Amino acid sequence: MLKILRVDASARVEASVSRQLADSVIEAIKFNQRDVEVIKRDVGQNPPGFVSQDWIAAAFSKQRTQAQKELLRQSDQLIGEVRRADVILLSTPMYNYGMPASLKAWIDQVVRVNETFTFDLSRGDRPIEPTLSGKRVVALTSWGEFGFEAGGINEGGDNLVPHLRYVSRYLGVQDFHHIGVEYQEFGDVRYAQSKTAAFAAAQNLGAAIAKNT
Repeated sequence: MLKILRVDASARVEASVSRQLADSVIEAIKFNQRDVEVIKRDVGQNPPGFVSQDWIAAAFSKQRTQAQKELLRQSDQLIGEVRRADVILLSTPMYNYGMPASLKAWIDQVVRVNETFTFDLSRGDRPIEPTLSGKRVVALTSWGEFGFEAGGINEGGDNLVPHLRYVSRYLGVQDFHHIGVEYQEFGDVRYAQSKTAAFAAAQNLGAAIAKNT
């Protein structure tokens, strides 16, 4: 069975383009692969808790109190969902040139010492090592503006996709894919063209994932 973890971060629901992209990918996967389980985690509507001083102490503690175990209960659940997944779909808009706070909170709950990475200073300047592997991570994004590529009008302004690409190593990434829609706030012909291209790419990627699992 192909297990998909779908994480939606948009504060919008019906009007969310990133959610629609996730729908398209899953639709294509299910069309080409009958045995599919989708684990849904909507952080846009139900954000995880933020990391606190007590949370950090609990995460690094070797012998936890019952209170510390309770504090990490949500993190344990979210990490369990990541472990189960073969494919992780991250559908998210870019807010203020970065990821929504709800998605960052999810990442902070999931990227945890001795769970999704180990830390050992004997490794020298690379003490952190991921513990998960073999997963596909797909970032499905929507941008109000455009031109974030090298040489584009907003080059350097995209702090969403590079962050997701880098942190995905702690989600067990083997293959990272990105599909995005630009020009959303312009709503002109360029937006329509960007949507058409992105949804075509989403269908193709979903079919490819289904056929290569």
